[in-house]
Amino acid sequence: MKDKLKIGIIGCGAIAVEKHLKSLQKISQVEVTAFCNRNIEKAQAVAKEFGTADAKVYADYRELLKDKNLDVVHICTPNVSHAEITIAALEAGKHVMCEKPMAKTSEEAEQMLAAAKRSGKKLTIGYNNRFRPDSQYLHQAVSRGDLGEIYYAKAHAIRRRAVPTWGVFLDEEKQGGGPLIDIGTHALDLTLWMMDNYQPQSVMGSVFHKLGKQKDAANAFGSWDPDEFTVEDSAFGFIKMQNGATIVLESSWALNSLDVDEAKCSLSGTRGGADMKDGLRIHGEDFGKLYTTNVELEPGGVAFFEGETESEADLEMRLWIECILHDTEPVVKPKEALVVTQILEAIYESARTGKAVYFD
Repeated sequence: MKDKLKIGIIGCGAIAVEKHLKSLQKISQVEVTAFCNRNIEKAQAVAKEFGTADAKVYADYRELLKDKNLDVVHICTPNVSHAEITIAALEAGKHVMCEKPMAKTSEEAEQMLAAAKRSGKKLTIGYNNRFRPDSQYLHQAVSRGDLGEIYYAKAHAIRRRAVPTWGVFLDEEKQGGGPLIDIGTHALDLTLWMMDNYQPQSVMGSVFHKLGKQKDAANAFGSWDPDEFTVEDSAFGFIKMQNGATIVLESSWALNSLDVDEAKCSLSGTRGGADMKDGLRIHGEDFGKLYTTNVELEPGGVAFFEGETESEADLEMRLWIECILHDTEPVVKPKEALVVTQILEAIYESARTGKAVYFD
């Protein structure tokens, strides 16, 4: 085995820098030796900060994939190119971490999964919210059976006014959608993972283009151009699973609501419930009385000393690299991410046709 895994980064924007590279540089078993961006000057700048002294820089991902020394590729590009680049990387013999969502369409996601099986290489999708302390704690509690059978859940991804106005976020052709595919995907992934239920039966969806057409709107990232706002500003789904469990998914970048939460879920089971809305709360009934437990996720501090902490991105990257080194399954399995994409696509389809979408 090599002393260090060699990693290539395709797409050198904010998600690559702030999430992937800042966490990868903390892992001693890896080194980033290749960078690709259509604007090669951007790739050069990122390589200078995070790459090895002899790191290579490319404007075309196909040239990067020819590097036989690369073991792993991280894909941080717009949604429209996820499938194309992932499949090419897998076929070039690289393990792949692709940013969420898995793909723009379920057909593309299925092709990615098939390519991973053919190549024998590992594929994971960047659903980093699974690695938050509250998510990790709740997943362990659910896996132990603390909530019993979870038959109702809500997936929350509501922003009041936080429309991303940079890059291609507002471009339906390149992204496949707006808040549903951007942040709703995180909330749905988190909810399905908690429930350990990946068998949808039917989906009803509503998609709205209401506030995106307003001019000079208040927004956390500055006002947007209504003519460029080609995606929805909010979307909602009602998802019924094969075992009868029901999930309500809510997502928005702009909505007249004060009930805002992002990448959170609420769970209702036969033995108890949980929600992430005000910290992590687990609740139920004991000895004929109702109880609510507020989980303390951070240990108490000591004056003048700081304990060691691992961010969600740090944990995500470390466990991904470890699964390659030890030949185990990644935490985020591609077959799970495929179901997320299938459900999101069904919400869009249901909204377009006004009819329920049924799964075989």
